[in-house]
Amino acid sequence: MKSMKTILTILFISLLSSPSWSVTLGDLVERDGLHYEKFTDAPFTGEVTGNPQGSYKNGKKDGAWVLYWNNGQLKRKGNYKNGKRDGACITANK
Repeated sequence: MKSMKTILTILFISLLSSPSWSVTLGDLVERDGLHYEKFTDAPFTGEVTGNPQGSYKNGKKDGAWVLYWNNGQLKRKGNYKNGKRDGACITANK
């Protein structure tokens, strides 16, 4: 019984420390120019899935971002650094 309890404790801690579920833009809120997961006080750092897709670092867009039309075709692609566009942004027609 003790080993089963240990395994369950380790599993629970690993789920809390590195969640595998995805975050969409709808799961975030913006406050004072920074993005947070709902009901948290720490600026969000991590990947956003869905449409658009990209990543945040300390509540600001950072890295490659893509946005698609409803038909699945690429609409816009660009990079961000510290929340601001960094380099060229490619915009495609429908």
